[in-house]
Amino acid sequence: MPRKPILAKTDEPIIPANKNLPEITFRVLVLGVILTVVLAAANAYLGLKVGVTVSASIPAAVISMGILRFFKNANILENTMVQIMASVGEALTAGIAFILPALIILHVWDNFNYWQTVITSLLGGTLGVLFTIPLRRALLQDRTLRYPEAVAIGNVLKASTKREKGDLKSLTIGGIVGATIALFQSGFQILTDTFQYWIKVSSTIVGFGLGLSPALIAAGYIVGMNVAISLLVGIFIGWLAGIPILGWFYGISSTETATQAAMSIWRDYIRYIGIGTMLVGGLWTLCTLFKPVITSMATSFSAVRHIRVNKTNNILRTERDIPIHYVFIGAALLLVPIFLLICWSIIPANFDMPVSFRYFISGFSTIYILIGGFAFCSIMAYFAGLIGSTNSPVSGLLVSALLVICLLFMFFFSWTSWDAQTKETIGSIVAIGCMVIIGAALSISNDTMQDLKVGQIVGATPWKQQAMLMLGMIVASFIIPPILQLLYNAYGIGGVFPRPNMNPSQMLAAPQAGLMATVAKGVFSHHLAWGMIGIGALIAIVCIIIDEIVKKSFGTRLPVLAVGLGIYLPLDSSVPVIIGGFLSHIVNTRLCKRYSPVQQEKQLHSHKHKGLLLACGIVAGASLMGVVLAIPFALQESSDALRLMPDAYMPFAGVLSIFVTLLLCLWIYRSVMKK
Repeated sequence: MPRKPILAKTDEPIIPANKNLPEITFRVLVLGVILTVVLAAANAYLGLKVGVTVSASIPAAVISMGILRFFKNANILENTMVQIMASVGEALTAGIAFILPALIILHVWDNFNYWQTVITSLLGGTLGVLFTIPLRRALLQDRTLRYPEAVAIGNVLKASTKREKGDLKSLTIGGIVGATIALFQSGFQILTDTFQYWIKVSSTIVGFGLGLSPALIAAGYIVGMNVAISLLVGIFIGWLAGIPILGWFYGISSTETATQAAMSIWRDYIRYIGIGTMLVGGLWTLCTLFKPVITSMATSFSAVRHIRVNKTNNILRTERDIPIHYVFIGAALLLVPIFLLICWSIIPANFDMPVSFRYFISGFSTIYILIGGFAFCSIMAYFAGLIGSTNSPVSGLLVSALLVICLLFMFFFSWTSWDAQTKETIGSIVAIGCMVIIGAALSISNDTMQDLKVGQIVGATPWKQQAMLMLGMIVASFIIPPILQLLYNAYGIGGVFPRPNMNPSQMLAAPQAGLMATVAKGVFSHHLAWGMIGIGALIAIVCIIIDEIVKKSFGTRLPVLAVGLGIYLPLDSSVPVIIGGFLSHIVNTRLCKRYSPVQQEKQLHSHKHKGLLLACGIVAGASLMGVVLAIPFALQESSDALRLMPDAYMPFAGVLSIFVTLLLCLWIYRSVMKK
């Protein structure tokens, strides 16, 4: 009896599995390369300037959709392939730009070595793509993961293809609103996306902060209430309780304002509590992912064996990955160049080290990159589904990975007769070098999981998506070094300047790379907040216990990673997600009260669909504006290039922004509730 096809346990895609359309075409390749270069350059500047990047998935989808409309026979799957290629270029740029400048800051490098940077990017990017292949089925079939940005892209593409009544209007209006608010916040700076109010009380600090980003509010509306509550728990632990307690315990500087003191406590202590929580929570998440990932891999192996035995391929087109044995072979082959890169490039070739110990450290680092990289990439891919790729804590997971390898190096270095300074120097260099490869893989897995979700929504072929991911990664690898070198020559990075008499005010702070350098040196010099990391670990254990109890007793969740995220992230990144989540809950509650149980199924779907489209439009508009604004910022060498608000009136920007945010929430509420 012939074997039945393997079916996807998902909703029906836009393009059915039994329908074949052109996906990888010449125009897709040309447009993909162009967008990869442009968006990678824009995000390299933002990543080095402020330590954040804008996900290129939505801007790339919108831009390619507009261009491909000029071709009569263009289809939605071609659009998806362009979006994938451009977004992976941005992701790889972020991964490299967040970490590699640490070698400049540590004075190990005096410029960005072209071929070493290219090879590092290629190795890390390839690992990132390979790691997500066995994760695809397991994570895309997890109904607790919402993939807010992927849903936004999918709805944009769906509405543009089907042209359903009202859908394009809702998306367009949402996009205009999101882009306009983002322009007035980040461009003209008449509005602000953050509002902080902290005061000194007795011997400590109390206060709060707000995040007012329209894209994150809309993302919170998409992910819903559970994640919002978990983030709120993290904010209460880290910000509302943690800062006053730590301020009283450690004292506050009399030379700092209340807001500056609060940010110092968060930077020096609170953020490490979040890292400890995410580290333990990530290990727990890995345990929960183990069974579905193994099942997914077993299914892939079974499919390959079936094809070989029966000489037929009856797997649905929308479920065909790159064969899993190719993934294992590719990962194994990558171990050789990774080992050689660490042995003779990352570890200075002229460093006086016994050859046997050099081989040992290089071999251990290679295995750590493979096993640890897969573990942390799995957690990052999970985060992409939980909270979205833009808001995922790449730096938090990288710090966790860095802590682990630095501790192991300290143990190994105890066998040597090196002095403390030598151990700190060589340990920091090798650890940071390994983190560049893992960081590239993390960023790729973060963005790739969103892209694969988009493919699931529209009906793309997974193995073709994965091929485009590889191509985008290769293109980006060759353009990243000159972009980084250009920016370094123009501005300087992290307090290091390529020539004398440069303007310090225009310097690119590279905060993520600075954090990595500080943590690496702190571990080896024994000046790191280990107590805070331990407190975070205890918080994670308590949250895991509570999550298991409420899951069994009440059918709800308290995701420990989201709690850690609430502790780790600044308030301007977490609060807007909470606002959006609670707004979504209020809308759903009111709708359920409005309609009888008989009416609810049809009527609720209509209202929720409109709300989802408005949120998707806001995310798309604000994200696209973020990339557009990067152009004048780069040309004028300043993020204040379009600023209109004078310094004296900046307090009014915060008050006005709160009012605009309230209007935005009221507008979303009334638009969704309208019959």
